[in-house]
Amino acid sequence: MTPVLQTLSRIRHVSQRDILHTSETLLIGLAGGLLFEWLQLPGGLISGAMITVGAAAIAGRPMGLPPLMAHIILMTLGLSLGSMVTPQMLTNMAAYPVSIAILAVSTSCATIGSSLYLQRIHHWDRTSALLAGSPGALSQIIMLANERHADVAGIAVVQTMRVIILTAALPLILAASGLAQHGGAPLRAAPATPLALAVLVAVSVAAALVLRVLKFPASWMFGAMLGSSALHGSGSIEGGLPTWAYAAALIGIGALIGTRFARISARTLLSHMTAAIGSFTVAIVVSAIFVGLVTLTTHARLSDIVVAFSPGAMDAMLALALTLHIDPIFVGAHHLSRFFFVSIATPGIVHLFGRPQVDADD
Repeated sequence: MTPVLQTLSRIRHVSQRDILHTSETLLIGLAGGLLFEWLQLPGGLISGAMITVGAAAIAGRPMGLPPLMAHIILMTLGLSLGSMVTPQMLTNMAAYPVSIAILAVSTSCATIGSSLYLQRIHHWDRTSALLAGSPGALSQIIMLANERHADVAGIAVVQTMRVIILTAALPLILAASGLAQHGGAPLRAAPATPLALAVLVAVSVAAALVLRVLKFPASWMFGAMLGSSALHGSGSIEGGLPTWAYAAALIGIGALIGTRFARISARTLLSHMTAAIGSFTVAIVVSAIFVGLVTLTTHARLSDIVVAFSPGAMDAMLALALTLHIDPIFVGAHHLSRFFFVSIATPGIVHLFGRPQVDADD
């Protein structure tokens, strides 16, 4: 079934209960995003929506967004990221191979360090610890955890908490250190004309659908970003989304991240909280070492490197790039590279160093 037919099928099966749950999620996310923005917190629309929706999910409210809405949010985010691209950004891509190679080493070291921490301090089995310590590619990690009979609940908590902490704390840290603006409107393109916007949306959606058919990772977001980047990088189109659509995308991505807690009970969350925070700390310390190395060996800005090397989810980190004056091409290239590395390397690492499959199947 094609992506379009799948989408139409999902629309037909939407129930009144789904509509109520979606409306509640969006209203709570909107309230949280506006509150944090009113307080002038860095990345307030994203972190406010994420924290309030996550808190509601932990409290037992049925937080969730339908797949079609999630796809629209991700495409809107990708389109907005692409509208920040300039020809100068594209010429700077020649320096990326060095930092991407260092990122691969950083990801391996952070995974091993987090895994050893979970094994030695919290007595996790090797398979669960390796999967929990692997940054990004959450869907693939959970599927592999199910296949290997690993601790799926613990892995989900560790992975989710890492994303939540980074998304909430990173804007504050960058602002406090002077690496990103504190409060105020983020850097973004001025609204495009109606005709230019129509062309921009059409090209972005078409690119997203092509990548979806090719089963490209994060196809909705990266496809839209690719289409928008091509138009803006070539100078064919100027401007981006209107302010209200831009703000809606940021609140939407925050709410989408917050809904991850809907699948985790409060009891499970609390039981794995110490392991999640400790594992996160190890990953951040290791990543910080390699951030310093890239700073010394490349001409990239420190703020760009910090976000690119942060062991968080692609959608969350790219959304922060949109709000914190960060180079979206640099961040996107590195997080996509990490996604490929984790998706390809993790199954082999687990096979070699995890529990033997015969034990896992007992």
